[in-house]
Amino acid sequence: MSGTRSSRSYPRAKNRNDDKDVRLSKSLSWLLRHGAEKEGLNIEHGGFVSVDKLLSFPQFSSVTVEDVKRVVEYNDKKRFTLRHHPETGELQIRANQGHSVKIGEEGLLVALKPEDCPDMIVHGTYFKNWPEIKVDGVSRMKRNHIHFAVGLPGENGVISGMRKNCEIFILVDAIKAIDDGYKFFRSENNVILSPGDKNGYLKPKYFKEVWQLSPRIQLL
Repeated sequence: MSGTRSSRSYPRAKNRNDDKDVRLSKSLSWLLRHGAEKEGLNIEHGGFVSVDKLLSFPQFSSVTVEDVKRVVEYNDKKRFTLRHHPETGELQIRANQGHSVKIGEEGLLVALKPEDCPDMIVHGTYFKNWPEIKVDGVSRMKRNHIHFAVGLPGENGVISGMRKNCEIFILVDAIKAIDDGYKFFRSENNVILSPGDKNGYLKPKYFKEVWQLSPRIQLL
């Protein structure tokens, strides 16, 4: 993908989960994923926005460019990408996935072909959601996409795509779904995304296996 992080290494905060960085990461996530239109922040091709423009907002009055770079560098789920605009050189940032604001997939996500699908594509959820999911399927809810990981949390290469406290794991047959017309994409931080059908669902017919995590019990 065209967006690249700076190769420079920035000083690590004494505590990577320090309150200031956590608050900044959450504020960036909300604005870049959900609040840009409400706040009048222009999102350019590929989901990028100007860091200078972003820092002009009142909630970032005490935030520096170095703070933003550090949060991007050390975010454990690699939620953000920094780049210099290819023409102007302006520093820009984007959220890699999780948007509810409308952003074209081109330049942000890579479309998956059946031959490119990872061995495991899994959606994490909770017991409270399972009765509805097993009937209607997985929903993208208010987001643009349903989120999937390429393995279970903690496995090699799995840094994002589901919450660590998920109780149920749904393994999906993305190849079958793609053959039936569903679209799947891969984000820069290796999250698999699908807008679902016209109503935003991936139907249960595409579930390969469903497992309760603890104790390990197969539900489907």
